[in-house]
Amino acid sequence: MKVVVDTNIIFSGLLNTNSTIGELLINSKSNFEFYSCSYMRFEIQNHREKLKKISKLSEQHLVDARFHLFSRLKFIDEDLIPQTIWKKALKFTEDIDIDDTDFVALTLYLKGTLWTGDKTLYSGLKKKQFKRIFNTSDLKNFNL
Repeated sequence: MKVVVDTNIIFSGLLNTNSTIGELLINSKSNFEFYSCSYMRFEIQNHREKLKKISKLSEQHLVDARFHLFSRLKFIDEDLIPQTIWKKALKFTEDIDIDDTDFVALTLYLKGTLWTGDKTLYSGLKKKQFKRIFNTSDLKNFNL
């Protein structure tokens, strides 16, 4: 199964690689192929200081954790996604969180499932009948 991972999932995984999120990303390769938008790498880099402060990890431990988690993902350039899919994704996200349009577009493009920890996005997309979405609990149960 193709699973598109949004930024908050990676953020959480970096804060604690031994968490359920870290465990799913690292140890469920046989069940899932993980993807994300290329932009997400830069978004994580922009929050490096915040991650360091919250996690209390050294710079080297944070770099190692990021490398380990990123090695589990296939990054897709957003420019590959056709405009028709972008328009469809925008209809889903425009009144929830426009910043998540990239992840919804990639999910539609790959015919995958979006994995998010964003409760507002999750419930908003569910209300709009977007069925290709998991929270961590959904993904963990699916992985059993």
